[in-house]
Amino acid sequence: MSENKNIIEEERDRLARLGKLKEQGINPYPSKSKRTHTCHQAKEDFIKLSKSKKPIKIAGRLKIMRKHGGSSFGVIEDASDSLQIFLRLDALGKHYQIWKDLVDVGDFLNLTGTMFATRTGEQTLEVKYLEVIAKSLLPLPEKFHGLTDTETRYRKRYLDLISNESVRNLFKLRSLLVKELRIFFDKEGFMEVETPILQPLAGGAAAKPFITHHNALDADLYLRIAPELYLKRLIIGGYEKVYEIARCFRNEGIDHTHNPEFTQIEFYQAYADYNDLMKFTEKMFKYLIPKITGRGMKIKFEQTDIDFSAPFARLTFREAIKDCAGIDIEDYPDRNSLAKAVQKLDVKIEKHFDRGKILDELFKDFVRPKMVQPTFIIDHPIELSPLAKKKADLLAQVGNPKYVERFQLLAGNSELINAFSELNDPIDQEKRFKEQVKMGKAGNEEAHPYDEDFITALKHGMPPTAGFGMGIDRLIALLTDSPNLKEVILFPTLKPKE
Repeated sequence: MSENKNIIEEERDRLARLGKLKEQGINPYPSKSKRTHTCHQAKEDFIKLSKSKKPIKIAGRLKIMRKHGGSSFGVIEDASDSLQIFLRLDALGKHYQIWKDLVDVGDFLNLTGTMFATRTGEQTLEVKYLEVIAKSLLPLPEKFHGLTDTETRYRKRYLDLISNESVRNLFKLRSLLVKELRIFFDKEGFMEVETPILQPLAGGAAAKPFITHHNALDADLYLRIAPELYLKRLIIGGYEKVYEIARCFRNEGIDHTHNPEFTQIEFYQAYADYNDLMKFTEKMFKYLIPKITGRGMKIKFEQTDIDFSAPFARLTFREAIKDCAGIDIEDYPDRNSLAKAVQKLDVKIEKHFDRGKILDELFKDFVRPKMVQPTFIIDHPIELSPLAKKKADLLAQVGNPKYVERFQLLAGNSELINAFSELNDPIDQEKRFKEQVKMGKAGNEEAHPYDEDFITALKHGMPPTAGFGMGIDRLIALLTDSPNLKEVILFPTLKPKE
């Protein structure tokens, strides 16, 4: 008999039991229920409750039931914990028959009873009154081994959460991470803001956007790929420290480190540069890691200890490519010479790739996979960073035309942070936008659009500013030793079933 046939028969039997509940005048889906204690509270107050024999009310999902004639045991679970329950015919009367004949594993129950300890010392609720408050019509996954099929776990996350306590704990940890990020940034004097998700231009990063259409305006809009340009407008407007925990969308491939819909924290700080932000980043991790792990500054990822103790290692982009790929990018100043060099390394490049895009692919293929310990990659080629300030040439007091003041933090073979000293020269920014437009016309779908309103805003003056973006999904994946982002996103993007 197939699994689907078993499920169909089980649903049919449960529907029959649902009907019998209704025949007895029982509403199996009441609008509310009352409880005096959670399972955790009942255990925590066990000594007091067991001595007083004071009745308490609990509510939750029935996870295990063992029927033995005139007495039965079971386990009920709520969001706080699970609790053993004991039921007797002589104590429950007709409600015992409801338990025995009409209740299923998976049902939500409201139970009234008193706490006692079994002969083995198990803290237990002896049930005096039972009420079905949500009848389940489909069975739960096999109770002893939980839900293990990866595809089902991602598509039916509710079953994953019901079955696997470790998954529930992981997402509690993710919630804690976001909470602690807010606490840290608030203490550092930042103001949390919200910027548009629907935008007339998809800017702030190199990525292909999702496009949609607003009927009333008869206008195409884009799901944001980054909040950057709106956050900078706030700096121009007079705020000095702003951050956003932002849902972003990029129309790109899906793999173990990419999901089209993701969450990042992005902030901007006036009167700071990328050197200030590297120190700030080390300070942030010194605060975060112990809060999330409950230990020191080391985490375990893929059998390797990763140490977040400051200071983090630093490598220039040029040094990193040279060390990991054996190429000195200064020897290949134009697109064609660089293309020939990287093709010998089996890096896949397309005709429309400009020099910056080729450098980015080289970096992804050779540098990122080798960076296990936290490492700042600094001073990127200008082609990769149309929104970053040119690296200061201290002797000439001008910007270096080849490189920008940018850093990426890599750890666990993944990019966690992208940050730079922001370009606040409107003339330079306008020139770079125009270069990006040319790249877009040449076929680069990730080229930055020309944002006229942002140029206008810059012309009103933006103080020296540094900005930072950190992927929350990637960070929690690293901290929980999760090999795939789908493990740390409650509802990851999946290919539709046919």
